[in-house]
Amino acid sequence: MNLAILLATFLGGLAIGLPVAITLGLSSLAYLWAAGIPFVVIPQKMYAGMDVFVLLSIPGFILAGNLMNHGGITERIIRLANALVGWVRGGLGLSNVASSMLFGGISGTAVADAASIGGVMIPGMRKVGYPADFSAAVTAASSTVGPIIPPSVPMILVGSLSGISVGKMFMAGAVPGILLGLAMMVTTYMIAVRQGFPRQPWQGLRELIRSFFGAFWALFMTALIIGGLLSGLMTPTETAVVASIYAFVVGAFVYRELPLRAVPTVMINSAVASAAILALVGFANVFGWILVSERIPQAIAAAVLSVTDNKFLVILLINILLLFVGMFMETIAALIVLFVPLLTLATSVGVDPLHFAVFAVLNLMIGLTTPPIGVCLFVCAGIAKLPLTPVIRAIAPFLLTNIAILLLVSYVPALATWLPGILFD
Repeated sequence: MNLAILLATFLGGLAIGLPVAITLGLSSLAYLWAAGIPFVVIPQKMYAGMDVFVLLSIPGFILAGNLMNHGGITERIIRLANALVGWVRGGLGLSNVASSMLFGGISGTAVADAASIGGVMIPGMRKVGYPADFSAAVTAASSTVGPIIPPSVPMILVGSLSGISVGKMFMAGAVPGILLGLAMMVTTYMIAVRQGFPRQPWQGLRELIRSFFGAFWALFMTALIIGGLLSGLMTPTETAVVASIYAFVVGAFVYRELPLRAVPTVMINSAVASAAILALVGFANVFGWILVSERIPQAIAAAVLSVTDNKFLVILLINILLLFVGMFMETIAALIVLFVPLLTLATSVGVDPLHFAVFAVLNLMIGLTTPPIGVCLFVCAGIAKLPLTPVIRAIAPFLLTNIAILLLVSYVPALATWLPGILFD
């Protein structure tokens, strides 16, 4: 009965459009009231969920991404991407994907990618003759690459939940992230050829060299992050702090496009975004504690294993469940609520925890572009000033491509485990 009250309150909150964090908190409160458990459990469990050292890196990476975005990084990355692939048929679409791959190594969040890249690329693509729905769709789809290519906020959360090294998590996402980006570039090119999208003239080797050096300091930030982790000189949290300082110095004194008077506003906005994530982590930890106390992870594992204990079928069932959940639930909340129960299930049939973590995150990233609640869809549709329906139609080929890559990563563990195995073992 208590569990029914929990689930009814949770689903009801989602149905009426309450924020996921509030829904998690209210449903947990309803359960505790029905079970007669003191409400003091809520702040205790919230604090326990947020009192994880590695989570301190989230505000750091968010601040670093915001500083670089305000400091001229987006335009320089787009210029480099245009010089690299803009001359191919559908070149601006390819540049859009390439920009997301490069920007993803800095921001670590899909929504930041969609808003930053989309704010420049969508109007630019429309201006030279690309359909508005396609421009929004390719931006939304490619934004999901960001949280797969390191650094990655979802990967940090998964590391804190599972005890897996965040450095290994970052490296495990590199190959799948690159595969995802290349697959979307192929899809973009095929659509461009079929529909006769324009292409830009080749800008010459001089422009390629000039744009590379223009974006050098921005790209070096990714090398700084990865190098700090791989060398063992910095923890993820220390890396995030160094990245923030580096972003400030480059934006304010190298590119000189980050006015000092804008820094307080950037810091406040980053603090608000970080607080929202950490509040969600806290409420989700209370919810997760209730699920564990009700032995829900064991019940899920037992229910699936009663149907099949075949490793490949279990992976397929997990992917179907996560794709469905990703349509309705915010990524971070879904990870906190479902990751541990599904990790228990996956490891029981012999799936490597690192491999599972990568395809689980990839799966939920696809949810950011899946109707009805795909956040990146709403962001890009808003920038393109379009209703959601035409953007949903235009993104369908990219969703199919992303799901194909998801299945490839799910069934070929080496794509996730090979690189961290070389670098860390």
